[in-house]
Amino acid sequence: MGIEPDIVAGSSIGALIGAAYASDQLDELERWCRSLNRKEIIGYLDFGFLGGGLIQGERLSNLVRDKIGDHEIESLSKAFAAVATDLKTGQEVWFRDGPILKSVRASMAIPGLFSPVQFEGQWLVDGGLTNPVPVSLCRAMGAEVVIAVNLNSDIVGKHSRQKTDKREKATDSEPVGLEFFGSVLTSFKLGFYENKKSLLSKLLGENAESPGVFEVMASSINIMQDRITRARMAGDPPDINLSPRLSKIGLLEFDKAGEAIEEGIECARSMRSRIEDVVR
Repeated sequence: MGIEPDIVAGSSIGALIGAAYASDQLDELERWCRSLNRKEIIGYLDFGFLGGGLIQGERLSNLVRDKIGDHEIESLSKAFAAVATDLKTGQEVWFRDGPILKSVRASMAIPGLFSPVQFEGQWLVDGGLTNPVPVSLCRAMGAEVVIAVNLNSDIVGKHSRQKTDKREKATDSEPVGLEFFGSVLTSFKLGFYENKKSLLSKLLGENAESPGVFEVMASSINIMQDRITRARMAGDPPDINLSPRLSKIGLLEFDKAGEAIEEGIECARSMRSRIEDVVR
């Protein structure tokens, strides 16, 4: 539409995309995301039990470095900021300067899934815990018009719906996602691999009525972020609110990036007249 933001702020995955935009690397990141497959996703996840999360995050940090670079935020071509959460105090932390790699990694540290990040004496986790759609941060940075992208508008219950749909189509009695999580457990290279199916049943839920550990964790995060987003945006509403419908895409289904991007494009197109009225 010819509209270029002067200020970009993001939480969690929004921090990664915002950093790519502010670093003039968004097109390159899009090309890479559209090419991803499930096997490659597993290769980027360094699993373990000892770092405060199922995924340690070193490979994720290396990925961010490769795709965006390890610049200082203040050196970027556009004003950028990311939101993280102090695990001890519960306060939101704004990264408006300093290393972009550390800020993005901290902002994406989903509790229980990705290990927290230590920075200047703080242990930091996902910014979505405190400010999923950081309208307030944009305004603090001087934004006169704020266009928000809210990914939380229809996420509550999506993992349960997906699980039900997939079970109805299942051709055997194995838990949904067995092949994917089986590959995950292979990366552990631990002695309990022979008990893979038993462990996966616990992670994924033994039957349609029993939610697995992953479903409980993902759904709980969805509920929390939805409620926080509603509360924060009610108190500080954006001028434009773009809410793509992403309920069909799961928490780690990065191989569906193309589908998500197309939904985002359609969402923006549907709001074109409103955007042009406010911005121009």
